[in-house]
Amino acid sequence: MDENRADTPEQVIEFAPKGGPRSYAPLVEEAGKAIIAKLQKAADLSNENCDRAMKLAHKLSMELRAAEDRINQLEAEVELFRHRAVRAEYWLQTIQKEIEEKLITPRSANAIEQTSLPKDAEL
Repeated sequence: MDENRADTPEQVIEFAPKGGPRSYAPLVEEAGKAIIAKLQKAADLSNENCDRAMKLAHKLSMELRAAEDRINQLEAEVELFRHRAVRAEYWLQTIQKEIEEKLITPRSANAIEQTSLPKDAEL
């Protein structure tokens, strides 16, 4: 018996798992579910951000359309006022011409006639 004892170490450590082989399936399931949950949360946040961006883009698009409409309206008003200014300038030139022809030229002609009369006619 002593011979058998000399061949074996005094303390033998067993490395075999207690209770049979350990299954990693629950850990894999748990990790998979956690990853899926994080992916779902990321997708939800992404969708919320996309929705916010779309709403903002729509709002800005509507404001841009309103601004473009206002610009078109103002351009039409500018064109109207330009036309009115041209017509007013035309009428001012016509009035000036009439004043010169009807009032200033006849008075000048009368003044020239009066100065050109002979001095004998004044008596």
